[in-house]
Amino acid sequence: MKLARLYQPNKPAFWLMVVLNLLSTVLAWIARTDGLLPWVAVVIAVFAVANAVIGLRLALGLMREAPVEATAGSR
Repeated sequence: MKLARLYQPNKPAFWLMVVLNLLSTVLAWIARTDGLLPWVAVVIAVFAVANAVIGLRLALGLMREAPVEATAGSR
């Protein structure tokens, strides 16, 4: 498992991980705002945690995979 393998912009899993982690940050920020009903804040917090967990699983999967090497014929 290498941290350098995390950055793979040619794979959709990389971009999904980025979007999910950004979304979980935004949802956590919304859940902390005043004026929300407590149950609404809990539902939003659960979605934020779920997004973060899925994003972390995608990150771990990217770090475990060997990067796709370019073929000799393509330029």
